[in-house]
Amino acid sequence: QVQLVESGGGLVQAGGSLRLSCVASGSTLSPGVMAWYRQAPGKQRELVAVISSRNITSYAGSVKGRFTISRDNAKKAVLLQMNSLKPEDTAVYYCNVQLGREAPYWGQGTQVTVSA
Repeated sequence: QVQLVESGGGLVQAGGSLRLSCVASGSTLSPGVMAWYRQAPGKQRELVAVISSRNITSYAGSVKGRFTISRDNAKKAVLLQMNSLKPEDTAVYYCNVQLGREAPYWGQGTQVTVSA
C-alpha cells in the first residue's frame, strides 16, 4: 500500500524558515510529477509548487522567490524549502505525488504556523 509520509512542519516566527519533506513508500513505480499544496482555514486547497520528472518547477506567485521545491527520485522524496515565511503562509501543507501512471497520491498533511 502506497503511503506518503510528511515531516518538517511546525511553528516559526515571521521571517524564519522551514523545510518540508515527503517520502513515498510501498511502490516500485518511479515518481512523476510531485507537488505541494496548502489549505488555510476557511480557504480552498491551493497549489504551492510543482516539479516535473525533468526537474521543471513552477510556483504560486505568492511564494515565488521564497520557496524552493526539489526532489530525490532515488528516495521517492519531494522537499519544500520555505524561507522568509509570512503569517499568511500559515496552513496545512500536503504533498501530492504521481507514481508511474497511477492517479496522484496525497500525504496526510503537516501544519505550518507562522507567528507575526
